[in-house]
Amino acid sequence: MTQGNVELVARWFEEVWNQRREETIDELLTDSSICYADQGSLRGPDAFKQRQYFPFLAAFPGLRITVHGLIGEGDEVVVRWSAEGVHRGEGLGFAPTGEAVSLNGLTWVKVRDGKMMEAWQHSNIPAVIGHLASLAGA
Repeated sequence: MTQGNVELVARWFEEVWNQRREETIDELLTDSSICYADQGSLRGPDAFKQRQYFPFLAAFPGLRITVHGLIGEGDEVVVRWSAEGVHRGEGLGFAPTGEAVSLNGLTWVKVRDGKMMEAWQHSNIPAVIGHLASLAGA
């Protein structure tokens, strides 16, 4: 099932982030799915949408994710990714700066029965948000 899990996780990054297909979030997460992200843990599709997805797309409407590598073994998939965008909106809770940003991260996902059940994300997002907040005087 490794290849199917790799394809599922690749689909998440492409459809959710690049194609802005919100319905894929509901399809691939359950109410028990949890992500341990840099900004804290998120449980279920609604928490993911409200605390990460909508704010990020509001802050970076042109955000584009590039997947640089995926490695799968059994029910686990690791993704190395980067993202680029321009801070044009208030989704982060402060005024837009117009600053171009580059994000880099790793996400480790555990898949069960065609759903993303657990994920651990480590990235430079907190440092980038801190930098933007200082530019905005927040």
